[in-house]
Amino acid sequence: MHSHRSFSNPPAQPHDIVLDVLERALGDPAHEMEAANALVGSALHDDDREFVERCCVMVGTRAHSGSPLLGLAALCLGHTARRFGRLGDAALALVHSLAARAEADPQDVDGRALDGLDDTRSFLHLW
Repeated sequence: MHSHRSFSNPPAQPHDIVLDVLERALGDPAHEMEAANALVGSALHDDDREFVERCCVMVGTRAHSGSPLLGLAALCLGHTARRFGRLGDAALALVHSLAARAEADPQDVDGRALDGLDDTRSFLHLW
């Protein structure tokens, strides 16, 4: 018997819920999956670019080394660049920083950070 896995993008959630979920995950890795869904849902569907960037920067600067949330924060900023056509200075700096960390040590930040940098460069027409 074959099992079929289905994938669906998580929806955007209210800002207060997203912030609560992210804070919980930053304090307890057991909540990282819930935080990942909240971050991806916001990056793909929330219409408030500044909020999405703030969440990604919060996660990308506070998550512990090796957390899957680090690479995901950069990838979500790539999605944000695609959707809105721009990123603020702090978000751009974070994408570069996380990608550099991923190149230096994939155990620190996973390769999704490099994908986020590629997306950012492509959609913002940088370099």
